[in-house]
Amino acid sequence: MFGRNHESPIADRWIERGGTPSYSHIRLNKAMRPQRLKLFRNGLAILVLLAVPAISASELKQETLNAWDDYLRTANLHMHRNLGTGDPFLWIEEKPGRSQRVRQGEILISPAREASLQKVHDGLIHDWIGAVFIPCVGINDVFAVVHDYNRYKDFYKPTVIESKLVSRTGEDYEFSLVGLKSVLFEKIVLEGQFESHCAQLDGRHLYCISYSTRVQEIKDYGQPDSHKLRTDEGHGYIWRLYSLTKFEERDGGVYIEVEAIALSRDISALLHWFTKLVVEHVSRASMSTILQRTREAVRSNIAARNRKNPKTCNFLQGDSSR
Repeated sequence: MFGRNHESPIADRWIERGGTPSYSHIRLNKAMRPQRLKLFRNGLAILVLLAVPAISASELKQETLNAWDDYLRTANLHMHRNLGTGDPFLWIEEKPGRSQRVRQGEILISPAREASLQKVHDGLIHDWIGAVFIPCVGINDVFAVVHDYNRYKDFYKPTVIESKLVSRTGEDYEFSLVGLKSVLFEKIVLEGQFESHCAQLDGRHLYCISYSTRVQEIKDYGQPDSHKLRTDEGHGYIWRLYSLTKFEERDGGVYIEVEAIALSRDISALLHWFTKLVVEHVSRASMSTILQRTREAVRSNIAARNRKNPKTCNFLQGDSSR
């Protein structure tokens, strides 16, 4: 499609940088089933999190980091195999029906591998992929949002509370984010430094590789005694982040596809099955939110620039994720 010898020299730069109770016993009134299931799921999440020593400090071990690096090497081979081999550029093209569902407005989300959670030494690797279609836009319209790091705090609030573009050289970007994660009665704030490297295959196909170069937890954020913990210490909800984002302009719009991989602390083996249900639900919801907010930001930018309602361009209003 793009030449069989196309290579991805930016793929491995991160290395250079250091590299439920049984449902059969639950009988719900049909009208109340969604609400009660939600309460049940949330209640399960709280029980699991209470049982896990979530508020205790943790430390990233070298064995865990080595397993992360090994996983990314393998994942990179998989993720980049279709950049120049003639295989479908997008994951949604690998099985019939996916593209049509996304083109009709669905935000499609799935584990990127056979298992969404990969257990490694004292850690967990989370690997998800999601896709969204934005009609009536071009790649430049999308990149006007994707690369506007200073406004991430507006696009992705309240999860992102601070954002800043640090530097840019061509299509290489360095930026920082401060993110908020609420866990029960505690708010965990993380500051991350990231790099993003983008490459254009042709006028309609581009991709970006982004990864964290530093993640630090901020203790007592917003308070006079606020301070950063040492790198690789803290609750361990996020140790590392890595993503490959693909963009394809066709069918009168732009497809965006993101594979996001994260490294976190491990959990008790006794609670692994229960926690897996909760973590998968949260991961799926997080991916859906990011893609939905990106679509909304692109629409808003175009509306502001053209001073017209995006509906005039037949934007799809319905969003769903599965």
